[in-house]
Amino acid sequence: MSSTAEDLIQRHRYTVEDYYRMGEVGILAPDARVELIDGEVIEMPPIGAPHASIVTDLQTALVRAVGDAAVVRVQNPIQLGRHDEPQPDIALVRPPGSKYRRRHPAPADIVLLIEVADTTLRYDRDVKIQIYGRAGIPEAWLLDVNARSIRRYRAPSHTGYLESEPLTDVTAVRVPGLESVYLDLSCLL
Repeated sequence: MSSTAEDLIQRHRYTVEDYYRMGEVGILAPDARVELIDGEVIEMPPIGAPHASIVTDLQTALVRAVGDAAVVRVQNPIQLGRHDEPQPDIALVRPPGSKYRRRHPAPADIVLLIEVADTTLRYDRDVKIQIYGRAGIPEAWLLDVNARSIRRYRAPSHTGYLESEPLTDVTAVRVPGLESVYLDLSCLL
């Protein structure tokens, strides 16, 4: 039986430790826009003005709404396992913020992840959101800049999220894990 080239190729999945070592020795530049997804170093596109503006507006709204009940992290790493260290646009994590000085938030620390997508919609939806579900993140939102819509993902499982629904009333969106906290996201769409 003959083998094809595909049969002979073995991929090397980098670990989070490998990833940091690449940065330490200069393989990855200090200003590189990359993240570790499923053991692969993924280069991210530049952040455009609409994307940046929406992330800033989300950050402001969340900080005001949650107060000290949660920590709002913007475009910072989260560690989801041995081979995944993505940088979601927004991570709402359990306080106190000081506990993240020695480590990045792990799944048990995370209340909500939000991805803002304009040029990366398919990647965010089909890859990153599914990784979040497999890691057990209770809820993730995907804000589609171009369609002016928000989709909520819930019920994490080993295959991703089992539930997905559009947010139709964006004037009073409940923040998961914080029962009395609501956001008005209408200004983002």
